[in-house]
Amino acid sequence: MLDHLDARAGRLWAVAALGRLSDQRADIDRSNVYPVADGDTGTNLLLTLEAGAAAVEGLAADDLAEVATAFAHAALLGARGSSGVILAQILRGWAEVLTEQAGDRTRPAVGAQVVAAALRRGAVGALGAVGRPVEGTMLTVARAAADGAVGTTLSEVVTAASAAGRTALARTPDQLEVLAAAGVVDAGGSGLVVLLDVLAEVVTGARSVRSRPRRRPSSTVSATPAVRRTSAASADHAGGPGRGAYEVMYLLDATAEAVAGLRSRLDVLGDSLVVVGGDGLWNVHVHTDHVAAAIQAGIDVGRPHQLAVTRFADGEPGGGVPGSPPVVLLATASGPGLAAVLTEGGARLVGRLGRPVTAAELLAALRAVTGAAVVLPDGASALALAQAAAAAAGAEGRDVAVLPTRSPVQALAALAVHDPLAARAQDLVRMAAAAAATRHGAVTTADVDALTSAGWCRAGQVLGLVEDDVVEVGDDAPAVALSVVARMLAAGGELLTLVWGAAPGSRELADAVSVTVRRERRDVEVSVVDISNSAVTGMP
Repeated sequence: MLDHLDARAGRLWAVAALGRLSDQRADIDRSNVYPVADGDTGTNLLLTLEAGAAAVEGLAADDLAEVATAFAHAALLGARGSSGVILAQILRGWAEVLTEQAGDRTRPAVGAQVVAAALRRGAVGALGAVGRPVEGTMLTVARAAADGAVGTTLSEVVTAASAAGRTALARTPDQLEVLAAAGVVDAGGSGLVVLLDVLAEVVTGARSVRSRPRRRPSSTVSATPAVRRTSAASADHAGGPGRGAYEVMYLLDATAEAVAGLRSRLDVLGDSLVVVGGDGLWNVHVHTDHVAAAIQAGIDVGRPHQLAVTRFADGEPGGGVPGSPPVVLLATASGPGLAAVLTEGGARLVGRLGRPVTAAELLAALRAVTGAAVVLPDGASALALAQAAAAAAGAEGRDVAVLPTRSPVQALAALAVHDPLAARAQDLVRMAAAAAATRHGAVTTADVDALTSAGWCRAGQVLGLVEDDVVEVGDDAPAVALSVVARMLAAGGELLTLVWGAAPGSRELADAVSVTVRRERRDVEVSVVDISNSAVTGMP
């Protein structure tokens, strides 16, 4: 019997819990009817726990806090489904307390009170991560276990927590009608009880440990007939028809402040919202009908990656569902040259050439689309209008996303990686990433005397801009243009796209820059595009 936990006990618990959960995965899957009867909660928990266990099983560390932190981080990266994401947050709460304890030299041992505090931190963190907490779920079991973790010895605390969690689990059918109708307890709560039971057994010495699970689950498990019979009942609890046909998950690099706003946006788009993590890395999970908008929300605040979209109706990846309409690209173009390139790439043009697009035209185009639509603006003004039109279309229940392209070259970069045969979620992220990686600049003429970020300019002087910021003021257009190009190439890049328009001297300027760069930078590929609008340079 242990009187405190150490690194060896932490690794022992991780491996033992993985083995026990492997044994009970199928039973937990069969009891999965909330929030969606897709029969995969046991599998999702096991895959999440497997990611964590793999990170610590061979970790040569004598510090329990280091083991717990590695376990929680790996679980966050490998989390599957809402249950897995919630479990990752619980583990993160435990790791936070153990890390704080490691820095407190007055309490060197992780004993009864520290473990009780870790259980409380995990339960509170999980509750705060869920957009709309519901009683009778995994959250209820976590809170009950934390509240019940009382005693003077470590054995008493973990045994009491396990017993309290099991009691709460047995009561979940009284709290959720869908569970009572199916004759099951909450699946996520069942998985958490397994972890609590094994922790108690490791502490009391009652657990014999297998090194690894006997079998590894597939990442997709079909619902059993018993689960399918309860699907209609569970839909109401998941937010009703039309609010959760797809599960959208992605890791997100973003600040905590940005994520606070993301939660509000996603809460409007769907149900079963869970956002967990910290220190710049988050795991985002939501059930929604608006896949593109859910991904767009992440793009707007950070960098999404490891994207996964699944349609509940048949378990297939979103965007690849047979019979679903393809994503429609709607683009704006300020000149015929750019319009030709965009249409050749598969986009539909909105508005009439020769005049700026209007928000009304964009909204009308979005309403004419059946299925998902992605708007590809060609400049900052069009971007603002597209975002306004998309907000109105989204309020009508339409699946709309707007790529944040603020220049023609960013629109071209996004279109270059567009794959109409790819899953729409992955395609959207690829296009957004390509646009974001494309630095853009411009060469124009000052209309009036003014103070710029590069100093005073007189009307008629040449201005060089990078990312919409004036960086050069001069009298010689080729010199200013080459300075702009040099600034962008200084940050790296292999392709320079020169886009010229109808302004006097635009073509001659593009030709001059092209000749110089080709002569002096053999490592850079140069291409020229005529949009018959304005002289703009850019490169990824």
